Amino acid sequence: MLSIHPTAVVAPGAQIHPTCEVGPYAVIGPHVQLGPGNVVGPHAVLDGNTSIGAGNRFHASCSIGGSPQITGRAGDVGRLIIGDDNVFREFVTVHAGGEAVTTIGSRGLFMATAHVAHDCVLGDDIVMANGATLGGHVVIGDRAQLSGLCAVHQHVRIGELAFVAGGAIVTQDVAPYCLVQGDRAKLVSLNAVGLRRAGLGAQDVGRLKRTFRTLFHGQGGLAERMAAAEALEPSDDRTVRLLAFMRDSVRGVIATPRRHLPAAA
Repeated sequence: MLSIHPTAVVAPGAQIHPTCEVGPYAVIGPHVQLGPGNVVGPHAVLDGNTSIGAGNRFHASCSIGGSPQITGRAGDVGRLIIGDDNVFREFVTVHAGGEAVTTIGSRGLFMATAHVAHDCVLGDDIVMANGATLGGHVVIGDRAQLSGLCAVHQHVRIGELAFVAGGAIVTQDVAPYCLVQGDRAKLVSLNAVGLRRAGLGAQDVGRLKRTFRTLFHGQGGLAERMAAAEALEPSDDRTVRLLAFMRDSVRGVIATPRRHLPAAA
C-alpha cells in the first residue's frame, strides 16, 4: 500500500506507484512520475518534469529535478529521467535539463552534497562521493567513480571505469579505464583497482596496460601513438572503445606531461 506521511506535500497530478513510501515534509511536484518501490525521505524535494524508475532511495533533504542554474531560466521546468536502484544521499542536488534532458542510469550512488547539473548524461553503476560536482552537459560512462570534492567542467566527458581522485579539477576529458588527479587534473595510471573490481582478468588488464603505455607514453605525436595503439591491440574491444573516445573528444583528453619534448623557445 502507498505510504505517504501526513505532513508530506504531494501536488495534484503527481503519479506515484502504490508501493512507494513518502516521508515527513517531503514535497513532490505535479509533473513527477515515481515508479514502484521508491522511498522518498524526510524533507526531500522531487520536482520538474521528472520520470523515476523503480527502487530508488532519496535521503533527507535532497533536491531532485529542480530548474537548471542558468541565468534567466530559474523558472523553467526541465526534463529529468532517472533509472532504477539509485541512492541519493543527504543534500544531493540533481537539476533537470536546460537545453536537453538530464539522464541518470541505474544503480548509482550519489553521496551527500554531490551535484549533477543540467543536461548531464550519466550511465550505470556510477559513484559520486561527497561534494563531487558536475557542470552542465557532462557525460559519464558506466562504472566511473568520482571522489570527494572533485569538480568537473561543463561539457567534459568521463569514460567508463575511469577514476577521478579527491579534489581533482577536471577541465578536459578523462579517458576510459584511467585515473586522474590534481589541479588541474593529470593522468596518473590505469584505474587498476577499478578494473579488478569490475572483474577484468590478468590478460584483459595486460592488454589495457600495453595500450595505455603506447598511447600515453609512446614516441611521436598523438595521431602516431593512436595508430600504434590500434595496431598493437586491433581486436580488443576496450582498446577500440578507448581510441574511439579519444577521437571523439572536443575538449581534449587529459594526458601525462610529455617531458621528452623540447622546451618552447
